[in-house]
Amino acid sequence: MSETVETYFPQIADIYQAAKTIAQVAEETPLQQSIRYSKSHGANILLKREDLHRVRSYKIRGAYNKISSLSQKQLDSGVVCASAGNHAQGVAFACSHLQVKGTIYMPVVTPKQKIDQTKMFGGEWVDVVLEGDTFDDSKKAAQIFCEQEGKTFVHPFDDEKTIEGQATVGLEILQQSNEPIDYVFVAVGGGGLASGLCGTFQALSPNTKIIGVEPEGAPSMLKSIEKGELVELENIDKFIDGAAVQKVGSLTYPICKAHLHKMITVPEGKVCQTILDLYNRDAIVVEPAGALTIAALDYFKEEIKGKNVVCVVSGSNNDITRTAEIKERALLYAQLKHYFIVRFPQRPGALKEFVVDILGPNDDITHFEYSKKSSRENAPAIVGVELKSPDDLEPLIQRMKANNFFGDYLNNKPDLFQYLV
Repeated sequence: MSETVETYFPQIADIYQAAKTIAQVAEETPLQQSIRYSKSHGANILLKREDLHRVRSYKIRGAYNKISSLSQKQLDSGVVCASAGNHAQGVAFACSHLQVKGTIYMPVVTPKQKIDQTKMFGGEWVDVVLEGDTFDDSKKAAQIFCEQEGKTFVHPFDDEKTIEGQATVGLEILQQSNEPIDYVFVAVGGGGLASGLCGTFQALSPNTKIIGVEPEGAPSMLKSIEKGELVELENIDKFIDGAAVQKVGSLTYPICKAHLHKMITVPEGKVCQTILDLYNRDAIVVEPAGALTIAALDYFKEEIKGKNVVCVVSGSNNDITRTAEIKERALLYAQLKHYFIVRFPQRPGALKEFVVDILGPNDDITHFEYSKKSSRENAPAIVGVELKSPDDLEPLIQRMKANNFFGDYLNNKPDLFQYLV
Protein backbone atom coordinates (compact mmCIF):
# COMPACT_ATOMS: atom_id res chain seq x y z
CA MET A 1 0.00 0.00 0.00
CA SER A 2 1.70 3.22 -1.11
CA GLU A 3 1.73 6.30 1.08
CA THR A 4 0.02 9.43 -0.17
CA VAL A 5 1.55 12.79 0.62
CA GLU A 6 -0.94 15.55 1.30
CA THR A 7 0.26 18.42 -0.87
CA TYR A 8 -2.59 20.81 -0.06
CA PHE A 9 -5.03 21.29 2.79
CA PRO A 10 -7.64 24.09 2.91
CA GLN A 11 -6.73 26.71 5.50
CA ILE A 12 -9.39 28.37 7.63
CA ALA A 13 -8.26 31.90 6.68
CA ASP A 14 -8.80 31.07 3.00
CA ILE A 15 -12.19 29.56 3.78
CA TYR A 16 -13.29 32.72 5.60
CA GLN A 17 -12.10 34.76 2.61
CA ALA A 18 -14.12 32.51 0.30
CA ALA A 19 -17.20 33.15 2.44
CA LYS A 20 -16.78 36.91 1.90
CA THR A 21 -16.27 36.43 -1.82
CA ILE A 22 -19.39 34.35 -2.41
CA ALA A 23 -21.67 36.30 -0.04
CA GLN A 24 -23.09 38.39 -2.90
CA VAL A 25 -24.31 35.36 -4.89
CA ALA A 26 -24.70 32.42 -2.45
CA GLU A 27 -27.28 33.04 0.23
CA GLU A 28 -27.01 31.17 3.54
CA THR A 29 -28.98 27.92 3.32
CA PRO A 30 -31.08 26.60 6.24
CA LEU A 31 -29.98 23.97 8.75
CA GLN A 32 -33.29 22.24 9.46
CA GLN A 33 -34.14 19.50 11.91
CA SER A 34 -35.84 16.49 10.35
CA ILE A 35 -38.48 15.40 12.87
CA ARG A 36 -39.12 12.15 11.01
CA TYR A 37 -35.50 11.03 10.72
CA SER A 38 -34.71 12.25 14.24
CA LYS A 39 -37.49 10.04 15.62
CA SER A 40 -36.61 7.01 13.52
CA HIS A 41 -32.90 7.14 14.43
CA GLY A 42 -33.11 8.37 18.03
CA ALA A 43 -30.81 11.26 17.18
CA ASN A 44 -30.93 14.96 16.33
CA ILE A 45 -30.83 14.77 12.53
CA LEU A 46 -30.25 18.11 10.83
CA LEU A 47 -30.47 18.68 7.08
CA LYS A 48 -28.16 21.28 5.55
CA ARG A 49 -30.39 22.39 2.69
CA GLU A 50 -27.88 23.14 -0.06
CA ASP A 51 -30.66 22.25 -2.49
CA LEU A 52 -32.22 25.67 -1.79
CA HIS A 53 -29.60 27.77 -3.59
CA ARG A 54 -30.73 29.65 -6.67
CA VAL A 55 -28.85 27.08 -8.76
CA ARG A 56 -30.24 24.33 -6.47
CA SER A 57 -26.89 22.96 -5.33
CA TYR A 58 -23.80 23.94 -3.34
CA LYS A 59 -21.70 24.12 -6.52
CA ILE A 60 -22.24 27.87 -6.86
CA ARG A 61 -19.89 28.31 -3.89
CA GLY A 62 -16.80 26.74 -5.43
CA ALA A 63 -17.47 27.90 -8.99
CA TYR A 64 -17.92 31.55 -8.02
CA ASN A 65 -14.94 31.52 -5.65
CA LYS A 66 -12.69 30.07 -8.35
CA ILE A 67 -13.74 32.39 -11.17
CA SER A 68 -13.56 35.44 -8.89
CA SER A 69 -9.93 34.60 -8.12
CA LEU A 70 -8.81 34.81 -11.76
CA SER A 71 -6.74 37.65 -13.18
CA GLN A 72 -8.32 40.15 -15.56
CA LYS A 73 -6.36 38.59 -18.43
CA GLN A 74 -7.78 35.15 -17.60
CA LEU A 75 -11.29 36.56 -17.30
CA ASP A 76 -10.97 38.28 -20.68
CA SER A 77 -9.85 35.00 -22.29
CA GLY A 78 -12.84 33.13 -20.88
CA VAL A 79 -13.32 29.95 -18.87
CA VAL A 80 -14.15 26.31 -19.60
CA CYS A 81 -15.62 23.62 -17.38
CA ALA A 82 -16.93 20.06 -17.50
CA SER A 83 -19.86 18.94 -15.40
CA ALA A 84 -22.68 16.44 -15.07
CA GLY A 85 -24.97 19.35 -14.26
CA ASN A 86 -24.63 21.13 -10.93
CA HIS A 87 -21.13 22.57 -11.37
CA ALA A 88 -22.22 23.64 -14.85
CA GLN A 89 -25.06 25.69 -13.38
CA GLY A 90 -22.75 27.25 -10.81
CA VAL A 91 -20.24 28.22 -13.50
CA ALA A 92 -23.02 29.50 -15.77
CA PHE A 93 -24.43 31.69 -13.00
CA ALA A 94 -20.95 33.01 -12.14
CA CYS A 95 -20.17 33.75 -15.80
CA SER A 96 -23.38 35.71 -16.22
CA HIS A 97 -22.91 37.61 -12.94
CA LEU A 98 -19.26 38.48 -13.65
CA GLN A 99 -19.82 38.88 -17.42
CA VAL A 100 -17.21 36.28 -18.34
CA LYS A 101 -17.48 34.13 -21.46
CA GLY A 102 -17.79 30.43 -20.57
CA THR A 103 -17.86 27.14 -22.48
CA ILE A 104 -19.46 24.29 -20.57
CA TYR A 105 -18.99 20.63 -21.53
CA MET A 106 -21.64 18.18 -20.28
CA PRO A 107 -22.10 14.42 -20.87
CA VAL A 108 -24.63 13.53 -23.54
CA VAL A 109 -26.62 11.57 -20.92
CA THR A 110 -27.08 14.64 -18.66
CA PRO A 111 -30.78 15.09 -17.76
CA LYS A 112 -32.41 17.69 -20.02
CA GLN A 113 -33.53 19.67 -16.97
CA LYS A 114 -29.90 20.32 -15.99
CA ILE A 115 -28.92 21.31 -19.52
CA ASP A 116 -31.84 23.75 -19.79
CA GLN A 117 -31.07 25.26 -16.38
CA THR A 118 -27.42 25.75 -17.33
CA LYS A 119 -28.39 27.61 -20.49
CA MET A 120 -30.92 29.69 -18.56
CA PHE A 121 -28.43 30.76 -15.87
CA GLY A 122 -25.63 31.48 -18.36
CA GLY A 123 -27.67 33.22 -21.03
CA GLU A 124 -25.58 34.92 -23.69
CA TRP A 125 -22.38 34.40 -21.69
CA VAL A 126 -22.32 30.61 -21.93
CA ASP A 127 -22.08 27.98 -24.68
CA VAL A 128 -23.05 24.39 -23.79
CA VAL A 129 -21.32 21.48 -25.55
CA LEU A 130 -22.60 17.91 -25.07
CA GLU A 131 -19.69 15.47 -25.28
CA GLY A 132 -19.11 11.90 -24.06
CA ASP A 133 -21.07 9.43 -21.96
CA THR A 134 -19.53 10.30 -18.56
CA PHE A 135 -18.18 13.30 -16.69
CA ASP A 136 -14.66 12.01 -17.32
CA ASP A 137 -15.28 11.91 -21.10
CA SER A 138 -16.55 15.49 -21.00
CA LYS A 139 -13.62 16.63 -18.89
CA LYS A 140 -11.07 15.27 -21.36
CA ALA A 141 -12.78 17.04 -24.26
CA ALA A 142 -13.07 20.28 -22.25
CA GLN A 143 -9.39 20.26 -21.28
CA ILE A 144 -8.30 19.76 -24.89
CA PHE A 145 -10.48 22.69 -25.99
CA CYS A 146 -9.18 24.76 -23.08
CA GLU A 147 -5.53 24.25 -24.09
CA GLN A 148 -6.23 24.91 -27.76
CA GLU A 149 -8.06 28.17 -27.05
CA GLY A 150 -5.89 29.44 -24.18
CA LYS A 151 -8.76 29.55 -21.68
CA THR A 152 -8.86 28.77 -17.94
CA PHE A 153 -10.30 25.45 -16.79
CA VAL A 154 -12.65 25.70 -13.79
CA HIS A 155 -12.43 22.27 -12.20
CA PRO A 156 -15.54 21.02 -10.37
CA PHE A 157 -13.58 19.56 -7.45
CA ASP A 158 -9.80 19.29 -7.89
CA ASP A 159 -8.89 22.94 -7.39
CA GLU A 160 -7.87 24.87 -4.28
CA LYS A 161 -10.28 27.78 -4.78
CA THR A 162 -13.14 25.43 -5.64
CA ILE A 163 -12.49 23.39 -2.48
CA GLU A 164 -12.30 26.53 -0.33
CA GLY A 165 -15.61 27.73 -1.76
CA GLN A 166 -17.30 24.44 -0.94
CA ALA A 167 -15.77 24.57 2.55
CA THR A 168 -18.04 27.51 3.39
CA VAL A 169 -20.87 24.96 3.82
CA GLY A 170 -19.05 23.89 7.00
CA LEU A 171 -18.77 27.46 8.27
CA GLU A 172 -22.52 27.91 8.00
CA ILE A 173 -23.26 24.60 9.73
CA LEU A 174 -21.14 25.57 12.72
CA GLN A 175 -22.59 29.08 12.87
CA GLN A 176 -26.16 27.79 12.69
CA SER A 177 -25.95 24.97 15.21
CA ASN A 178 -26.46 25.65 18.92
CA GLU A 179 -24.95 22.27 19.83
CA PRO A 180 -21.62 20.62 18.98
CA ILE A 181 -21.87 18.57 15.78
CA ASP A 182 -20.96 14.91 16.29
CA TYR A 183 -21.29 13.69 12.70
CA VAL A 184 -21.47 15.21 9.24
CA PHE A 185 -22.50 13.03 6.30
CA VAL A 186 -21.33 14.31 2.92
CA ALA A 187 -21.79 12.96 -0.61
CA VAL A 188 -18.56 12.27 -2.46
CA GLY A 189 -18.22 12.51 -6.22
CA GLY A 190 -14.81 13.98 -6.94
CA GLY A 191 -14.32 14.92 -3.29
CA GLY A 192 -14.34 18.74 -3.41
CA LEU A 193 -17.09 19.29 -0.83
CA ALA A 194 -15.77 16.55 1.46
CA SER A 195 -12.26 18.02 1.30
CA GLY A 196 -13.58 21.49 2.07
CA LEU A 197 -15.53 20.23 5.09
CA CYS A 198 -12.40 18.46 6.34
CA GLY A 199 -10.61 21.83 6.31
CA THR A 200 -13.38 23.69 8.13
CA PHE A 201 -14.04 21.09 10.81
CA GLN A 202 -10.37 20.28 11.39
CA ALA A 203 -9.86 23.95 12.31
CA LEU A 204 -13.11 24.73 14.17
CA SER A 205 -14.60 21.43 15.37
CA PRO A 206 -11.93 18.70 15.24
CA ASN A 207 -14.03 16.16 17.18
CA THR A 208 -16.72 16.10 14.47
CA LYS A 209 -16.63 12.86 12.49
CA ILE A 210 -17.05 13.34 8.75
CA ILE A 211 -18.55 10.41 6.85
CA GLY A 212 -18.10 10.31 3.08
CA VAL A 213 -20.85 8.61 1.05
CA GLU A 214 -20.51 7.35 -2.53
CA PRO A 215 -22.88 5.47 -4.84
CA GLU A 216 -22.27 1.72 -4.79
CA GLY A 217 -21.91 1.78 -8.57
CA ALA A 218 -19.20 4.48 -8.58
CA PRO A 219 -16.91 3.88 -5.56
CA SER A 220 -13.87 5.75 -6.89
CA MET A 221 -12.87 7.38 -3.57
CA LEU A 222 -13.44 4.21 -1.54
CA LYS A 223 -11.38 2.09 -3.94
CA SER A 224 -8.60 4.69 -3.97
CA ILE A 225 -8.48 4.80 -0.16
CA GLU A 226 -8.49 0.99 0.04
CA LYS A 227 -5.66 0.69 -2.48
CA GLY A 228 -3.67 3.60 -1.08
CA GLU A 229 -3.41 5.38 -4.43
CA LEU A 230 -5.61 7.06 -7.01
CA VAL A 231 -7.72 4.50 -8.85
CA GLU A 232 -9.57 5.09 -12.11
CA LEU A 233 -12.62 2.85 -12.43
CA GLU A 234 -13.21 1.32 -15.86
CA ASN A 235 -16.99 1.19 -15.56
CA ILE A 236 -19.41 3.07 -13.32
CA ASP A 237 -23.17 3.23 -12.82
CA LYS A 238 -24.00 6.75 -14.03
CA PHE A 239 -27.47 6.87 -12.45
CA ILE A 240 -26.40 9.09 -9.51
CA ASP A 241 -24.91 11.52 -11.99
CA GLY A 242 -23.98 14.17 -9.42
CA ALA A 243 -21.62 11.77 -7.64
CA ALA A 244 -20.52 9.33 -10.35
CA VAL A 245 -16.91 9.88 -11.40
CA GLN A 246 -14.36 7.34 -12.58
CA LYS A 247 -11.46 9.05 -10.83
CA VAL A 248 -11.40 11.45 -7.87
CA GLY A 249 -9.03 14.41 -7.58
CA SER A 250 -5.30 14.34 -6.92
CA LEU A 251 -5.86 17.14 -4.38
CA THR A 252 -9.02 15.73 -2.83
CA TYR A 253 -7.93 12.09 -2.49
CA PRO A 254 -5.15 12.60 0.08
CA ILE A 255 -7.33 15.00 2.09
CA CYS A 256 -10.21 12.53 2.24
CA LYS A 257 -7.91 9.59 2.93
CA ALA A 258 -6.31 11.35 5.88
CA HIS A 259 -9.27 13.19 7.39
CA LEU A 260 -12.55 11.37 6.69
CA HIS A 261 -13.69 9.28 9.65
CA LYS A 262 -15.17 6.69 7.30
CA MET A 263 -15.90 6.25 3.60
CA ILE A 264 -18.93 4.11 2.63
CA THR A 265 -21.10 3.31 -0.37
CA VAL A 266 -24.89 3.11 -0.62
CA PRO A 267 -26.82 1.06 -3.22
CA GLU A 268 -28.54 3.11 -5.91
CA GLY A 269 -31.86 1.43 -5.14
CA LYS A 270 -31.74 2.52 -1.51
CA VAL A 271 -31.02 6.08 -2.63
CA CYS A 272 -34.08 5.91 -4.92
CA GLN A 273 -36.32 4.85 -2.03
CA THR A 274 -34.96 7.77 0.00
CA ILE A 275 -35.81 10.18 -2.86
CA LEU A 276 -39.38 8.87 -2.89
CA ASP A 277 -39.70 9.06 0.92
CA LEU A 278 -38.42 12.65 1.01
CA TYR A 279 -40.89 13.66 -1.69
CA ASN A 280 -43.93 11.76 -0.39
CA ARG A 281 -43.44 12.29 3.34
CA ASP A 282 -41.46 15.53 3.66
CA ALA A 283 -42.32 17.42 0.44
CA ILE A 284 -38.59 17.73 -0.27
CA VAL A 285 -37.39 17.30 -3.86
CA VAL A 286 -33.82 16.02 -4.14
CA GLU A 287 -31.68 14.62 -6.91
CA PRO A 288 -30.03 11.20 -6.40
CA ALA A 289 -26.74 12.67 -5.13
CA GLY A 290 -28.71 14.88 -2.75
CA ALA A 291 -30.28 11.83 -1.10
CA LEU A 292 -27.02 9.91 -0.60
CA THR A 293 -26.27 11.21 2.88
CA ILE A 294 -29.75 10.54 4.25
CA ALA A 295 -29.76 7.04 2.71
CA ALA A 296 -26.53 6.35 4.61
CA LEU A 297 -28.04 6.95 8.07
CA ASP A 298 -29.38 3.40 8.39
CA TYR A 299 -25.81 2.03 8.29
CA PHE A 300 -24.92 4.10 11.37
CA LYS A 301 -28.15 3.62 13.33
CA GLU A 302 -26.51 2.43 16.55
CA GLU A 303 -23.48 4.72 16.32
CA ILE A 304 -25.45 7.97 15.96
CA LYS A 305 -28.07 7.40 18.67
CA GLY A 306 -28.35 10.47 20.87
CA LYS A 307 -25.92 12.42 18.66
CA ASN A 308 -26.16 15.65 16.70
CA VAL A 309 -25.93 14.64 13.06
CA VAL A 310 -25.85 16.79 9.92
CA CYS A 311 -26.70 15.43 6.47
CA VAL A 312 -25.66 17.75 3.66
CA VAL A 313 -28.50 17.70 1.09
CA SER A 314 -26.29 18.65 -1.81
CA GLY A 315 -28.77 19.37 -4.61
CA SER A 316 -32.27 19.18 -6.04
CA ASN A 317 -31.74 19.22 -9.79
CA ASN A 318 -33.92 16.21 -10.49
CA ASP A 319 -35.61 15.57 -13.82
CA ILE A 320 -39.25 14.50 -13.43
CA THR A 321 -38.86 12.19 -16.44
CA ARG A 322 -36.61 10.00 -14.26
CA THR A 323 -39.40 9.28 -11.76
CA ALA A 324 -40.37 5.95 -13.32
CA GLU A 325 -36.77 4.72 -13.20
CA ILE A 326 -36.37 5.94 -9.61
CA LYS A 327 -39.46 4.00 -8.55
CA GLU A 328 -38.32 0.92 -10.48
CA ARG A 329 -34.88 0.90 -8.85
CA ALA A 330 -36.43 1.39 -5.41
CA LEU A 331 -38.76 -1.58 -5.90
CA LEU A 332 -35.93 -3.76 -7.17
CA TYR A 333 -33.77 -2.86 -4.18
CA ALA A 334 -36.65 -3.69 -1.82
CA GLN A 335 -37.04 -7.04 -3.64
CA LEU A 336 -40.62 -6.17 -4.57
CA LYS A 337 -40.20 -6.09 -8.37
CA HIS A 338 -39.26 -9.25 -10.25
CA TYR A 339 -38.90 -10.15 -13.90
CA PHE A 340 -39.40 -13.61 -15.36
CA ILE A 341 -39.46 -15.44 -18.65
CA VAL A 342 -42.84 -17.14 -18.43
CA ARG A 343 -43.63 -20.01 -20.82
CA PHE A 344 -47.31 -19.84 -21.73
CA PRO A 345 -48.96 -22.97 -23.20
CA GLN A 346 -50.35 -22.04 -26.60
CA ARG A 347 -53.97 -22.79 -25.79
CA PRO A 348 -56.97 -20.59 -24.94
CA GLY A 349 -57.18 -19.56 -21.30
CA ALA A 350 -53.47 -19.91 -20.48
CA LEU A 351 -53.08 -16.26 -19.51
CA LYS A 352 -56.25 -16.39 -17.39
CA GLU A 353 -54.90 -19.49 -15.62
CA PHE A 354 -51.64 -17.65 -14.88
CA VAL A 355 -53.45 -14.64 -13.43
CA VAL A 356 -55.99 -16.61 -11.40
CA ASP A 357 -54.01 -19.66 -10.24
CA ILE A 358 -50.33 -18.64 -10.32
CA LEU A 359 -50.24 -15.03 -9.15
CA GLY A 360 -50.85 -14.41 -5.46
CA PRO A 361 -53.79 -12.25 -4.30
CA ASN A 362 -51.53 -9.21 -3.84
CA ASP A 363 -49.28 -9.72 -6.88
CA ASP A 364 -49.53 -7.25 -9.74
CA ILE A 365 -48.32 -7.58 -13.35
CA THR A 366 -46.49 -4.34 -14.28
CA HIS A 367 -44.66 -5.47 -17.43
CA PHE A 368 -45.75 -7.89 -20.16
CA GLU A 369 -44.12 -8.69 -23.53
CA TYR A 370 -45.46 -11.64 -25.53
CA SER A 371 -45.22 -12.84 -29.11
CA LYS A 372 -47.23 -15.91 -30.16
CA LYS A 373 -45.34 -18.44 -32.29
CA SER A 374 -47.49 -21.34 -33.51
CA SER A 375 -44.52 -23.63 -34.08
CA ARG A 376 -43.85 -23.89 -30.35
CA GLU A 377 -45.75 -25.75 -27.68
CA ASN A 378 -44.95 -23.07 -25.08
CA ALA A 379 -44.47 -19.40 -26.11
CA PRO A 380 -42.21 -17.25 -23.90
CA ALA A 381 -43.23 -13.90 -22.45
CA ILE A 382 -41.27 -11.43 -20.35
CA VAL A 383 -43.37 -10.64 -17.30
CA GLY A 384 -42.66 -8.11 -14.53
CA VAL A 385 -44.45 -8.72 -11.24
CA GLU A 386 -44.68 -6.35 -8.28
CA LEU A 387 -45.11 -8.01 -4.88
CA LYS A 388 -46.37 -6.69 -1.55
CA SER A 389 -43.66 -8.55 0.38
CA PRO A 390 -40.29 -10.11 -0.55
CA ASP A 391 -41.54 -13.29 1.15
CA ASP A 392 -44.08 -13.74 -1.68
CA LEU A 393 -41.34 -14.44 -4.26
CA GLU A 394 -40.46 -18.04 -3.50
CA PRO A 395 -44.11 -19.27 -3.34
CA LEU A 396 -44.75 -17.54 -6.69
CA ILE A 397 -41.78 -19.31 -8.30
CA GLN A 398 -42.89 -22.65 -6.87
CA ARG A 399 -46.42 -22.23 -8.31
CA MET A 400 -44.96 -21.30 -11.70
CA LYS A 401 -42.74 -24.39 -11.73
CA ALA A 402 -45.47 -26.75 -10.51
CA ASN A 403 -47.76 -25.62 -13.34
CA ASN A 404 -45.05 -25.58 -16.05
CA PHE A 405 -45.06 -21.79 -16.51
CA PHE A 406 -41.54 -21.08 -15.23
CA GLY A 407 -38.93 -20.25 -17.86
CA ASP A 408 -36.26 -18.19 -16.08
CA TYR A 409 -35.71 -15.56 -13.40
CA LEU A 410 -34.11 -12.41 -14.83
CA ASN A 411 -33.28 -10.17 -11.84
CA ASN A 412 -29.97 -11.94 -11.23
CA LYS A 413 -28.94 -11.98 -14.91
CA PRO A 414 -27.41 -8.51 -15.46
CA ASP A 415 -26.60 -9.05 -19.15
CA LEU A 416 -30.30 -9.57 -19.90
CA PHE A 417 -31.71 -7.43 -17.12
CA GLN A 418 -30.08 -4.19 -18.31
CA TYR A 419 -32.48 -4.14 -21.28
CA LEU A 420 -35.50 -4.07 -18.97
CA VAL A 421 -34.47 -1.35 -16.47
